[in-house]
Amino acid sequence: MLTTTSTRVVEPAELDEVLAVLRREPVNNAFVASRVQVSGLDPWRLGGEMWGWYVDGRLEALCYAGANLVPLCAGPEAVRAFAERARRQGRRCSSVVGPAGPTAALWADLEPHWGPAREVRRNQPLMVTEAMPDGIEPDPLVRRIAKHEMDVVLPACVAMFTEEVGVSPLAGDGGLVYQARVAELVSSGRSFARVEDGKVVFKAEIGAATPLACQIQGVWVDPERRGEGLSETGMAAVIGYALRDIAPVVSLYVNDYNTPARAAYRRVGFREVGAFMSVLF
Repeated sequence: MLTTTSTRVVEPAELDEVLAVLRREPVNNAFVASRVQVSGLDPWRLGGEMWGWYVDGRLEALCYAGANLVPLCAGPEAVRAFAERARRQGRRCSSVVGPAGPTAALWADLEPHWGPAREVRRNQPLMVTEAMPDGIEPDPLVRRIAKHEMDVVLPACVAMFTEEVGVSPLAGDGGLVYQARVAELVSSGRSFARVEDGKVVFKAEIGAATPLACQIQGVWVDPERRGEGLSETGMAAVIGYALRDIAPVVSLYVNDYNTPARAAYRRVGFREVGAFMSVLF
């Protein structure tokens, strides 16, 4: 029988079908699934379009096309279809990110048209844990950041982003979008830090949260305090909050060259289950 495929923007009425696809890979898809659960599929609320790849009219793969371009549950044929749509539209994203295999294939198709990228991080180990670490006590001073403490946590967030990405999040629009994202995490109770004398010395956020999995991001220790073990006891505290309040699986991804961070995450119980890839413009 002849199989027919098509690619189009999914309709808001297809929310159940989209969530079913996202649930196939709950850890890989946590970031986008979290946004869809909160915002639905309306592009204005979602912050971008959700593209669907259909086989005989059945939704089989997705690609989020917003500030990030993210292939989801996408095999080779779906990736080619998404790449073709992205080429026709032109680059509107600041990064291409997702599971390493589909993202590498997507970038291979797009690079001749969109390249060169500012940076390509081809191997970012994806790590998960489902339990509190053995032998590491959670830092009792790591706590949720309150809404009135935005001015306390924001400088640490900016420092982390600049160190990690290589550019300041305050560039361009003066940081309005970035500050709004930090405020969203604080107001939702997913920003955590140890604050001493009004200064953040450790912080992390739970950037994506679904009933199946959540994702820690933005882990940062004040450079003057590195080497004291704050990242391990701090992460143990954040894992505790995540497992107790949010989801049974806690994940994160990290640059492969960040050997100290990978070692610290292993010590608090994370294990590698795959890899992400990021293309930064």
